[in-house]
Amino acid sequence: MAFFFNISNSSGVPFYRQIVNQVVYGVANGVLKPGERLPTVRQLAVDLQVNLNTIVKAYNELEIRGVVNTQQGTGTFIAENQEPVDPVEQEKGLERLCANFLNEVAALGVKTEKVFPILKKIEKERTSHKGIHA
Repeated sequence: MAFFFNISNSSGVPFYRQIVNQVVYGVANGVLKPGERLPTVRQLAVDLQVNLNTIVKAYNELEIRGVVNTQQGTGTFIAENQEPVDPVEQEKGLERLCANFLNEVAALGVKTEKVFPILKKIEKERTSHKGIHA
């Protein structure tokens, strides 16, 4: 399965954060494999039509998190040894995120069961061939 970057002007999420989130998502779901090369900063900035500094900021954050390694003159690669997330902390974080999300859904006056088809649609879009290939 190929990995594609896809940023949204209307999401309210800064572009660099969207890029970080997509790479983390790709790694977590096995779409981006250890050692896989990401596009160059310059190429991704051109492809996504964003400022070069946006990509630099995203890649720097990914490097600080240990998700990628940058080798001067060679490129940016998915790190070989990902630090495992503590399953208990992961579960707590997910519960917190879901509770906040469901509060937002309720504030819109939407029934919870309407959420699942939309989540499936979004997940399908994230793994489709839309966006920029890594």
